[in-house]
Amino acid sequence: MNRALPVVRLRVPTDEDAVAWHRIFDDPEVMEFHGGKGAELYVYEELTARQRRHDAELGFCLWTMVDENGQVIGFTGAQPWPRDWGPKGEIEIGWRLGRAYWGKGYATAAAQMTLERLRAAGVEKVVAMVRPGNERSVAVTRKLGMELAETFPHPQFQEDALCFRLAL
Repeated sequence: MNRALPVVRLRVPTDEDAVAWHRIFDDPEVMEFHGGKGAELYVYEELTARQRRHDAELGFCLWTMVDENGQVIGFTGAQPWPRDWGPKGEIEIGWRLGRAYWGKGYATAAAQMTLERLRAAGVEKVVAMVRPGNERSVAVTRKLGMELAETFPHPQFQEDALCFRLAL
């Protein structure tokens, strides 16, 4: 059964969104595949500022996701791969949602919007890096038509990170 995707809006992150991200991501389940615990507020302040720069310079970023009621529910979007390992020099698509919003189609709807915006910005291909066991994120990559292309040894965890790819 195909259900309709929910209404979701993407916007360039604001200073206030850093506070919202800090609040909704301060959950061990949300952070299970991102180190297991929430980050300090300053991390989200730096992240939102960096995303505003990406949007201004590249035409895309990790956008704040807002639901049909105007509530900040997470982020999705794309950015240049920010680490010194993995798919260096490539554009990574990603998403993170507050737990109350899992399983409702928000990540898929927002990621599809992201792909449309990336195509419009001239991006030709994207990657999604996912830790093994993160079946919710793997499911989103499949719904987007991405395919597992390779793995990279993760520098912090005793596992290989999964690299999904999609030509746009």
